[in-house]
Amino acid sequence: MFIPLHDDNQLRSISFPFVTIGLIAINVFIFVVFQSGLVYNMGHAGIVDMAIIPCQLLGLDGCATSAVQLIGATPEAITPISYMFLHGGWMHLIGNMLFLWVFGDNVEDAMGHFMFLIFYLICGVLAGYAHSLMTPASNIPLIGASGAVAGVIAAYLMLHPNVLVWVLAFGVLSLKLRALYVLGAWVAIQFFSVMTTAGQSGTAWWAHIGGLAAGALLVLIMRRPGVKLFQ
Repeated sequence: MFIPLHDDNQLRSISFPFVTIGLIAINVFIFVVFQSGLVYNMGHAGIVDMAIIPCQLLGLDGCATSAVQLIGATPEAITPISYMFLHGGWMHLIGNMLFLWVFGDNVEDAMGHFMFLIFYLICGVLAGYAHSLMTPASNIPLIGASGAVAGVIAAYLMLHPNVLVWVLAFGVLSLKLRALYVLGAWVAIQFFSVMTTAGQSGTAWWAHIGGLAAGALLVLIMRRPGVKLFQ
């Protein structure tokens, strides 16, 4: 519905968002080099090996995933990190990286470089576990940065709800709206979708919800001293 393009929100504490740009660069590099086929194609089995498989992550009996059984190179404890750096296609990658590009720098500014990196990774890990706990019997691979990015969205919404954001609405209209409306609409869609299509959709809505909850809680304790909420 709304595609964010740019926000009117200057950095206050850092001169450059090194972590945000670095995360985008790593995600793009991994996809282009290892997944796109332009350089090398790790194949479905390789992706599954590094993805979260809910029933396997939770150690449930009877969880069968042939690709994992054939490879098994990635320890299960690593998959809550590795899964968030893989994507299912160009649009999956571009969508996640666009949200991270627009909103990540100001969250990094509010936390500092190191704390933001830890924040991002924790949000992604907790999103993966939230998805797994809510779909424990699933052997469908989970990949993508969506859960971690959802944490960034929640933090931004709590820090800067009144900042104006340029968006492309319905694919044709360029509008300037408050972050509260843009991101609030995105959050509402996640909750609506998890109630109406969970288990019947290829989108991991519970990972988004888990990332949102993690981001909303972590920003309370990980922001710099003196950084106010709801500016």
